[in-house]
Amino acid sequence: MLRQKNLTRTIRFLLQTAILTVILLPIRLMAITALVIMAWMLACVGLHGLSEDDLRRAPLRGWRRELKMVICWLMRIFFICGGFHNLKVKGRQADNKEAPILALAPHSSFFDALTVTYLGGPSIVAKAETSRLPFFGKLINYTQPVYVWRDDPNSRQNTVKEIIERATSKEDWPQVMIFPEGTCTNRSCLITFKSGAFYPGVPVQPVCIRYPNKLDTVTWTWEGPGALKLLWLTLTQLHSSCEIEFLPVYKPSEDEKLDPKLYANNVRRLMAENLGIPVSDYTYDDCRIISKAHQLHIPNASTIVEAHKLRFKLGLLKENTEEELVHKKCQRFPEIVDYYEFARLLRIDENNSASQLLFKIHDKHNRSLIDFEEYIFTVLAIANANTELDMVQVAFEVCSSNSSYTLNNLELRKALHLSLSLSEEESDKIFQQIQKEHNCSIVSHDMVLTVLSTRPDLQHLFSERSESKRKKSI
Repeated sequence: MLRQKNLTRTIRFLLQTAILTVILLPIRLMAITALVIMAWMLACVGLHGLSEDDLRRAPLRGWRRELKMVICWLMRIFFICGGFHNLKVKGRQADNKEAPILALAPHSSFFDALTVTYLGGPSIVAKAETSRLPFFGKLINYTQPVYVWRDDPNSRQNTVKEIIERATSKEDWPQVMIFPEGTCTNRSCLITFKSGAFYPGVPVQPVCIRYPNKLDTVTWTWEGPGALKLLWLTLTQLHSSCEIEFLPVYKPSEDEKLDPKLYANNVRRLMAENLGIPVSDYTYDDCRIISKAHQLHIPNASTIVEAHKLRFKLGLLKENTEEELVHKKCQRFPEIVDYYEFARLLRIDENNSASQLLFKIHDKHNRSLIDFEEYIFTVLAIANANTELDMVQVAFEVCSSNSSYTLNNLELRKALHLSLSLSEEESDKIFQQIQKEHNCSIVSHDMVLTVLSTRPDLQHLFSERSESKRKKSI
């Protein structure tokens, strides 16, 4: 009976989506496109003559500030045209003197931008890449955002410094709006809050976001559908709901002012209780690692996160120990090692509990032995690979017993198993084909890629690499 109901519900959803894609979607797309262009044109007028330094130096005043409210109203209509008719607001938004900072959670979707328009265009804390988005980049710039340059090692300190200056300034800056989780989640819990919003030690107003829809078409995480599919599914719903709840302004204690992490954790706990969800010790970096593991189809993502934290404690991250072992080795690694050999190779204290735990979580069969090559490969793949073909190169470096990174038959088996999960039979066929064509007993990375590119079942790997290169060049 339950299966029958689910089947009926699925068929109904597919029919509705198909019908509304033809009837409703074109109308909504035309309306929101017109509104975005109008808002963008007004933003161009409002920002004319202002440099990025001008936007960071002083808050907008006069007609430019009034124009921002017009843009916000246009963007509210934008969301209404997109189906967000049911916007419920609970509580009261504090002004910037009561709470210079707004902390919003959970962050689960690009549709969270709806809150920016409702809150009057506060200064958002966002990735610097968003400034380059077509049309929307100009609208984001109008909020006088605090940009985070994630490739800049000093970005965190500069971001915190700018937030402190805005929050403690006597000038009439907009409130700073931040999603302290730092990444999108599925709203099942609140992950660790970043401390940036809490360093100034000023009052913060927590703001909770909910999407009480029967069908979730908004959640955007590493495991779910892509942005375009979510946009399509949302725009083909008759209506979507969103709730924004302003909690009372949280005034930090003296202890919290001195300890931003304590302040952040206490605000997170308060918001989690209000949302009725648990907290999780996962951080933005943990989610980034999990996302990459899923992207590269590397199993046991939670184990990789735990190992990453242990490697940080042991100083392996700072010293790049595993990478140094690969690039300076004079012979192939031992394939299977016990704990004492593991500690010796990594130059870590065998009596350290973190060292013991790092070994234990990789001892999959509880035999007091681990595959050391697999351990090294996983570390380097998460650190350096962006595509599965990148993993093939990493596997060549790890499994090779020479400085030219060429492999014999057995080494190729291991490399292709680690990187692409190919069987021994498939690997042997590739080796034999190269051996026949080149009359050689060892194969190079380029030779293997040439053969892989001829296989129909692996063509997607080469298109993914081309797409990755294109994104890097933009």
